[in-house]
Amino acid sequence: MDPVTSGIFIVVVLFLLMAIGTPIAFALGGVSLTALVMTRGMGELTYFGETFYGSLASFSFVAIPMFILMGAAVASSPTGRDLYRSLDLWLGKVPGGLAISNIGACSIFAALSGSSPATSAAIGKLGIPEMRKRGYPDGVAAGSIAAGGTLGILIPPSVTMIVYGISTETSIGRLFIAGAVPGIMLALLFMIWTLIACRMGGYGAPSATMEAASRLKNHLQDNVEGNLKALVRVLPFLVVVMLILFALYGGVATPSEAAGAGAFLCLALAILVYRMWQVKPLSGIMRDALRESVMIMLIIACAEIFAYTLSSLFITQTVAEAIASLEVNRWVLMALINVFLLVAGFFLPPVAVIVMTAPILLPIIVAANFDPYWFAVILTINLEIGLITPPVGLNLFIIKGIAPDISLRDILLGSLPYALCMVLGIILLCFFPGIALWLPDLIMGAGG
Repeated sequence: MDPVTSGIFIVVVLFLLMAIGTPIAFALGGVSLTALVMTRGMGELTYFGETFYGSLASFSFVAIPMFILMGAAVASSPTGRDLYRSLDLWLGKVPGGLAISNIGACSIFAALSGSSPATSAAIGKLGIPEMRKRGYPDGVAAGSIAAGGTLGILIPPSVTMIVYGISTETSIGRLFIAGAVPGIMLALLFMIWTLIACRMGGYGAPSATMEAASRLKNHLQDNVEGNLKALVRVLPFLVVVMLILFALYGGVATPSEAAGAGAFLCLALAILVYRMWQVKPLSGIMRDALRESVMIMLIIACAEIFAYTLSSLFITQTVAEAIASLEVNRWVLMALINVFLLVAGFFLPPVAVIVMTAPILLPIIVAANFDPYWFAVILTINLEIGLITPPVGLNLFIIKGIAPDISLRDILLGSLPYALCMVLGIILLCFFPGIALWLPDLIMGAGG
């Protein structure tokens, strides 16, 4: 077979395997191994083992399980509850304020956990029932948190940014800084749309009914002290995140060292602040962290083998050559890449898309005179859209699990306006790349 036919055949088989429920790592590894053996003989089994082991034998990968452990410690503690109560205290009187406070809580919790599913689950368990009690439509209640949860893969520290940095050999600290301002921008776009939707729909006003107004007033008066205490309990976790970012940006520690310190401190805070002394919650934290870490590591190793297979069969080189030879404007090229990433995000989780595509796309991006750190943000926002769009839409199913009586259709319709906000964010970044680049250039110098 010629490289193009081989590539199409491999991709079709890969998607068929995933469509019937094969875990992504096993699908990648199985297709790669079969293709290598069929085309190059049994001797490729040696390279399979070497590539699998070699793809993970790097100290820089320690950052991934450590940041995941840090997020698990935060997600398994009542931090999300306290964060939610604190923001509700300050924003409860604003029309649509509860929905806005949910998005704000998602943004902050995203920085604490670095995980979109954990953010959606932690804030959704509290926010969705409360919003429905106060008269918000099911779609708005579920959609705002599903979308807010996607910020977990953009706002630093982000596991997906670490994977991108390792896959493309770019600075993880610089990637974190590049994602900070766009993450805040998306959160603000979400809040603006929520406020507009609440005003247009006539819901979310504290004075919507006398009973709701009276209940909200009593809630705020009776619980101010409790909410302030909740804020005090959350502050140490926020300080840990700030210290981690300072250590990374100031060159005090490597990402792996900062992640290890952050994991230890967050675990210690969960034990001390919330008195999680029992074996059961601690073993649950370790179990969740281990499960997600192994899943991500398996995907990375098998994606590396998949990339090796494509390269060995000259598929990668042929595709890159074909794209590079396109005589089109670089922005048309970027639009095509965005469409490709968007479609890939519909079917695959962010980590899988990054490890499979970033090493191939980066040389093309650099050749077209685009900044690799700016592109990392564009790529991540595309993958955020995939988290709230079918057929996979991980956050949609997490919200469905939290609120099973809300139809998947309502959750999807409530999320779609936020997906359009993300598209707007990508457009703004294309017109104003400084949104992503000015802060890294300011802190770490231009051109790093």
